[in-house]
Amino acid sequence: MRAVDYHGVSARLIHMGSAPIRVVLTYRDFEALPADGRHYELHDGELIVTAVPGVPHQRLVGGLFALLRQHVQGNGLGEVFVSPIDCILSDTTVVEPDLVFVESARSSLVSLRGIEGPPTLVIEILSRSTAPIDRGAKLQLYARYGVPHYWIVDPDERRIEAYALNEGAFHAVARLSGADRGSLPPFSELVIAADTLWP
Repeated sequence: MRAVDYHGVSARLIHMGSAPIRVVLTYRDFEALPADGRHYELHDGELIVTAVPGVPHQRLVGGLFALLRQHVQGNGLGEVFVSPIDCILSDTTVVEPDLVFVESARSSLVSLRGIEGPPTLVIEILSRSTAPIDRGAKLQLYARYGVPHYWIVDPDERRIEAYALNEGAFHAVARLSGADRGSLPPFSELVIAADTLWP
């Protein structure tokens, strides 16, 4: 048995012949991670580490948060949260989307630890380092755990893609790009002027 250290979180690899068997990390391990400026997530028990977002990314997050928060609070629809907030989809899957919307009907999911279960909407803003994860592993995780809506924001292409869950998989249902104006589910009453979002 060999101890493996993930910045202070220990997991063990058990060797069976020549092939090690991965020991799955849990939320308890995730809680023990240091506050060292890195961005950590847990995907099916595997620790994922990505770079901290830069200023253009944070400007875009801030603009979207302000827009959604005003609409959601003004219409009593629920709550909008901005990263970092733990989205605990299971004991072995903990993600930190850039933005999260929890509708009023799901308000019981919000706890002192974070959001415990699938929120109504998750939003990820792409960067070169996170795009493969956001379009691949996280899209699959969000679908598997029953998140109804997923937006992928691509600042390079100046585009927001909206996906809706149907029969266990996400399907593209709407898109805003460039100077488009329109609404994206689940916010049918919110008109977004896309060109006001891009830094």
